Amino acid sequence: MTLLAMTPVQEMEKPYAKRWAALGVLCLSLLVVVMANTSLLVAAPAMTMDLNLSSSDLQWVIDGYTVPYAALMLLFGVIGDRYSRRGALLLGLLIFTAGSIAGALTDATVGVILARIVMGVAAAIVMPATLSLLVATFPKHERATAVTIWAATSGLAIAMGPLLAGWLLESYWWGSSFLINVPITVFAIAAAIALVPPSRAVDPGRIDWLGGLLSVVAVSTVVYAIIEGMHFGWSVGPTYFAVVGVLSIAAFVGWELRHPNPLLDVRAFRSRVLSGAVLAVLLFFLVTFGAIYYVAQYLQFVLDFGPVSTGVHLLPLAGAVFVGSGITQWLTPKVGMKYTVTAGMVVGTLAVVSMLGIDTTASYVDFVPVLSLLGIGIGLSVSPCTDAIMAEFPDNKLGVAGGLNDTALELGGSLGIAFLGSVLATTYRGGIIDFLAGFPGKGPDGQPTEQALQAVEASGDSVAGAVIVSDILRENPFLKGYADNLEINAVSSFVGAVVHTSLIATVVFAVGAVIVGVLLPAPVKRVLPVAPAAFDPAAAREVAELEHLLEQPSAPKAAVVGLEKAEAVVLAKPVAETSTVRTPVVVETSVSVEAIVAGELVRPSIYQLAAKVFEVQAAAEEEAALENSEHVTIHQLALADRARKRRESAEEELDAALDLAELPVMRRAPKPVNRPSQQNFYQLADSAYRRCTEFKERSSPVWAMPL
Repeated sequence: MTLLAMTPVQEMEKPYAKRWAALGVLCLSLLVVVMANTSLLVAAPAMTMDLNLSSSDLQWVIDGYTVPYAALMLLFGVIGDRYSRRGALLLGLLIFTAGSIAGALTDATVGVILARIVMGVAAAIVMPATLSLLVATFPKHERATAVTIWAATSGLAIAMGPLLAGWLLESYWWGSSFLINVPITVFAIAAAIALVPPSRAVDPGRIDWLGGLLSVVAVSTVVYAIIEGMHFGWSVGPTYFAVVGVLSIAAFVGWELRHPNPLLDVRAFRSRVLSGAVLAVLLFFLVTFGAIYYVAQYLQFVLDFGPVSTGVHLLPLAGAVFVGSGITQWLTPKVGMKYTVTAGMVVGTLAVVSMLGIDTTASYVDFVPVLSLLGIGIGLSVSPCTDAIMAEFPDNKLGVAGGLNDTALELGGSLGIAFLGSVLATTYRGGIIDFLAGFPGKGPDGQPTEQALQAVEASGDSVAGAVIVSDILRENPFLKGYADNLEINAVSSFVGAVVHTSLIATVVFAVGAVIVGVLLPAPVKRVLPVAPAAFDPAAAREVAELEHLLEQPSAPKAAVVGLEKAEAVVLAKPVAETSTVRTPVVVETSVSVEAIVAGELVRPSIYQLAAKVFEVQAAAEEEAALENSEHVTIHQLALADRARKRRESAEEELDAALDLAELPVMRRAPKPVNRPSQQNFYQLADSAYRRCTEFKERSSPVWAMPL
């Protein structure tokens, strides 16, 4: 075992030994890029006051990270597949580190916006790489657990961002929320080199650069148009970007349908599993980010919690995500993805419904059920959906699958803050505008002074602005009464806006839950035949055939008879099959006992291993085809049982061959006997391997690593 992980995944003969440590590195990389998006919930007020940001400037600081983050993930996922997934991870972490340092050291608004754009580009490189590396590194029977941990980490990051930023803001300036990323990313880079193995797609084909460009234009213009239109109205600018986005989507779909190697095969969305899973991820993060957006404001400006206290009080969300993830690990294999995901969306809907009862007397206790139910819903739904999305794409398209999943996640979060945040701001402004009409500070001509206009604008923009203005007004003893009334009216308007926004979120989430429940297919159920009431000659023949099949050996095995003698009979694998019952080929060879034993101890060739892997795959496919039939006869049950035994026998032989492959190679390996009229074991394995023209190295459900 070397100190650094240098052997590519596709060249490993068995599952990577340090894969769980590598998963920790991937989750740490995911954690830091998601936290950078949520930490602004508590860092934005300090940044606004220090840099004197306008509402538009602050929106650009947020969008500078969000827009490239959502727009570039699909393309960068494909590039990582083509060249190097670990290389993409390392490059993204390096760029993220540089952007974090630049954002912390600048004192200009433009500098902060540019730094956030650089960090958003880096996050778009890192996030799909973490998911594609996870799926490539873990064997199939462990992927569901690994994906569950990955999804739970994203839920943890949503709550950890405000907590960590709040803790830093207690003692340091807002730039510390950027600098905290540096030690995390530096450690992740070193750990990735040591623990994460290199990986790339096998024969990925040429990159569809035009499709990638169209996807970037489509996602970026749509996201930007929705964010700007929702916050500042649908003027000429947002409308123009919305039209460009719609046209880009149409061009992207048309191009991908005609391209021989598309960036994203849009025909894949014919799958109800893929469409339902993508929609569920998008809706969940739309509602989650929107809810966290106004819950954090309520804790800070209504309940007067500090930055650290706000982050601590959001932690029940992260704990509930882990609880929900544990439940889905146990529940999904029993009831199927359809019912687990639908149940999670119902729980999430109940979380939003519980906010309809919030009033001006609400305390933190009233928000605990909201955070807990929302976290459990995320844990129940997101990890099965992510696992299903990754399973819908072949191994050479893992970057596409990861990019699609992450695009849905980030697009949902962006739309949640834009759409629900806009509804919240509009409703709040409508509730307080009448009170602000009597704002003091008018000049001799009866018109408000410039300072009064700024105060009215800030108070009508958000509850945070109203609280800050009221604190300033209290410095004048004559305005203390008006300041108190301003804060009371602001809180009342904000609470009404929260209820109104929660009602809209409930409708959106409930309708989405119904659509997802309809889209996701139910698990296949086997219907056992009812025994005939009277004697049936056909049934009698099936019973007779069943009894005959049960008397047959479960599967032909290679055996050596009479090691004490000079003659040996080897039962090899069949050369060809014309029916479900295999006919063994008997090959007799005359060779010494020592030669037979020594031949078995020689390291198996690539042809031997390939033939055994193919045998396992063929037996498993035959077994699955027989067991998944809706109407099962006794004859089919017998065949399925025999196929199962053949698969188990093939698996045992494969394990034995792999054990032999780890033994040292003999210096003088005996040459197999070649006779014109016979085939030895190596030749039989070679011919079986060559007949399987469509065999894929990494398609074995038992041995998940390539040869």
